Order: sequence, then structure tokens, then C-alpha cells
Amino acid sequence: MKGCFLLQRRFAYLGHHVVKLLKEKHGVTDFCAYVHLRSSYEFLKKQKDIVYSSLILDEDVHEKYREEKLDIVYLRWLEKEYGLPNLWPFIAPDRIIMSGQLVREYPYSQPRYTHEEMLRILQVKAKTIIAFLEKEKPDFVVFAAIGSIAPLLLYHIAKKKGIKTLCLTLNFLPNRAVLAERYDYFSPEGINQDTKNVEFSVSPENWLMAENLVTQFRDNPQKYSEIHNHKKQKVRYLQQFSFLKPQQLAKSVRWFLHLLAEHVTSHERRDYSYVHPWHFFIDRTKRALRNIQPVTYDPYESESDFAFFPLQFEPEISLLLLAPFMTDQLYVIKQIAQSLPVGMCLYVKEHPHMVPYRPRSFYRDLKKIPNVKLINPTINSFDAIQKSKLVTVITGTAGWEAVLLKKPVITFGDIFYNTLSFVKKCETISQLPQIVKEQLAHFTHDEKELVGFVAKGLEQSTTVDLLYLWERETDKTKIINGLEPLANLVATMASSKILK
Repeated sequence: MKGCFLLQRRFAYLGHHVVKLLKEKHGVTDFCAYVHLRSSYEFLKKQKDIVYSSLILDEDVHEKYREEKLDIVYLRWLEKEYGLPNLWPFIAPDRIIMSGQLVREYPYSQPRYTHEEMLRILQVKAKTIIAFLEKEKPDFVVFAAIGSIAPLLLYHIAKKKGIKTLCLTLNFLPNRAVLAERYDYFSPEGINQDTKNVEFSVSPENWLMAENLVTQFRDNPQKYSEIHNHKKQKVRYLQQFSFLKPQQLAKSVRWFLHLLAEHVTSHERRDYSYVHPWHFFIDRTKRALRNIQPVTYDPYESESDFAFFPLQFEPEISLLLLAPFMTDQLYVIKQIAQSLPVGMCLYVKEHPHMVPYRPRSFYRDLKKIPNVKLINPTINSFDAIQKSKLVTVITGTAGWEAVLLKKPVITFGDIFYNTLSFVKKCETISQLPQIVKEQLAHFTHDEKELVGFVAKGLEQSTTVDLLYLWERETDKTKIINGLEPLANLVATMASSKILK
């Protein structure tokens, strides 16, 4: 059995630990990888634990576009074989290519390439990935996130070639991760069929565990990862200026000087994914100046009739990939507000991570909508969900939390809980007023369906706070021990198809 891993950025280090666990504990001996970031690539080349049969660096592949001649005949063939149904869905979610973000700080938005250059980038990456898969012939490919041209190509080309794709979903239940064959839904076998009528073939143990987990969540709602605890985010006005504290300011200066020194000798400075120190300084300065303007929040009247809309983090795959036609959150808010019955307001709450970044003009435009109230991001989202009459999300985690709390939900993108019969996805904006009316007047929660959905999901999930291990944990032993359940799940799901 041969495994292929998409090792992106800092996940490359965690993913490599999973690879070692698969080799040591599950007898998987052959591996290849598609890698993002030169530093991650160099780490993988230097380590002695695993001999990867191939390591492809995205930044090296990307540079080939400069010499690549545009081949419209090839692109038409590629569109016919792998189009969704055309090729633009591969390009549009790529934040660096389309808007210069990731290498520049949100809300910067400026395309870095011409139309033809984008097509040449797609062309050269498609050729490389097709050749890579045909040469390596992996049995499965593991994805932590799919948010740019190469991962999307790798995913869809692998599926077309009959290679098993295993994608991580992290917002299922607190401290759990799901491994699914699709990035937008759980695996199609059982869990994504008509959940209203399908008879879930789950063990009594999983059913009981699902009941207990749902009850525990309702008794003590919590985010799926401690990383997203709103109490630990800098959302208050004065917190935005903590960088002015002498100790913090000295730390920032040292870091900037470190970036400048590293820039002189760095092998990465010519990579398209490289963050230039000067841009780092400019964007941080703009953020500081932006935060001088305080945001005026509206009163949170929890006893009034209101619908709830939590703003989502940007730029992120939850919008760009899962809801590509609903990325303008201000537009979505306007449509929801116009679809509510008379006397009902829409309470909008900012994502805690976005408070320092969102342009103040966005808030000013939002507050111009008569029946929209911008509430303070320090307000507990679970309280707002429980006291709301309706929860509306594009693809956000708050929608799933509302499902668990028995609230009516409307979504605007592709998300795993859409398969529940009592969750309504708005496919066309003109349908929204009627969907709102039905969810308010005729919503019926189905507890048996929900527990069955969770129970089936438990078969594809394991206990691991991957975000904490990814972003906060520094103890190598704790990281490896924390990743062991995930490696076990990868081994189980990778083997299941091959054994069939």
C-alpha cells in the first residue's frame, strides 16, 4: 500500500509525523508527497525517517509557467476530462493567484497575474500532477486542506483515476476530526444519502456515544477547537493596541529585523508564496491605523425576535471553495435582511479573528441596512444561537452548532450538515424569502436523524484537536501521541477500499 500526502505549509511537519506512524504501526512503507513552502520541502528532504519516492515542491512547479507556452488544445482536453464543468473553479479559490492574499494581509486584493498567466500556471501544474500520479500510482491521497490550484487538481485528478482521497474535516464535534472521501461532505457511503429515510447501520455503542456527545454539547456548548475560543481573541478596542506595550513592541522590532536579515540569504524570496518583509511592515502598519477607528456596536437585545448571521473568516476555503458564488458576505446579509418577516432583525456578529482586519467601511455599509444590527464580538455565539429564531450561515461552524442546539438553519454553500433533512440550503436567492418563511413557521427538529448522522460520523472520526497540535503545541512527544489516533484512522480508511 502506497500513500500520498499533500503537505502544506506548517502541516508538513504534522503530516510527516502521521507518515512515520503509518510506517511504524501500520506497515505502510511507500510514500510520496506534494509539498507547499520551500522550508517544508527542505525539512522533508533533510530528514532521515522516511524515504519519499517523490517530493514535488509547488513553488518549483509554479515557476515553470514563465517558460510554458499556452496550449489551448491541451486546456480544452483538460477541461473536458476534469472540468467542474470548466477550469475556473480550480483557479478561483487560490487566494495568492486571484487576489495576492496570504502573501499580503487581508483586505488587500489585487490579482498578481494576467488572464493568460493564470491559464499557464494551471496548465503547468496540471501536467505535473497528472505525471506525478501516473508515475507514483498511490493507493490513497491525504489532504488537510484544499485551498489553491494544485491541491484541487490533485484531488479531482486522483478521484478520476480511482485513487482514494481522504480529506480532514475539523468542525464536526469538539476535539474530533473526520476523515472523508470528499472535502465538502462526509463520504457518500451511507452518511450522505437521504438521511431522513436511510436506516443507519451503526453499532449500539456508536449510537449511545452519539447520544451522549450531543447531550454533552447541549449541556456545555464549546467550539470544536480551543484555538477558536472567543475569550482568547483580541476583540476589545484596547486589545488591538497591545503591540504598543514596550515588551511587545521590542519583540515586533526584533522579528522585523530577523525577517530583513533572513531575506538577504533566503532561498524562498523568489517564490510566489513568499511574504516580503516590506509588505509585512506595510500591512501591519495599515492594520494598526485601521484599528484606531473604533467600531460602534448595536445593543444586544436577546429577548427580541431576531435571526442570527455570524460573519466568516476571510480569505478561507469555507467561502472560496465551498461557496464560490457567495463570497460577498455583505451581499448575503442584505438578502437575508430583506427576506425576514416584518418586526424581525438580523443580528450580525463578527468572527473574533477578523476584528483587527475588517475594513471599517464594511461595518458602515452593514449598519446602513435598516433591520440589521452589528453586535459585539465578545457576545457568546452559543447564547445568540439559542435565543435566535433562525440561524443563517454561508458554510460556517455556527450552522452545525445550531443544528446540535435544535435551531432552524439556512445555509448558502456546500457543507457536511446540509444532508440533514431539516437544514435548508438556499440554492437561488429568489427562493430565500420562502425558505425563511418555511423554517420559521414549519421547522421540525428530528432528533433520531441527528443522532444517526452523528453516530455514522463517529465511524469516520477520531479524537484529536488537530488545530491545537498544528498551531500551539511545541512538545514533540505530545504532538506524536496526539496524532496517533489520526494515523490509526487514516490506516483504517485507506485499507477499506483496497481490501474491497
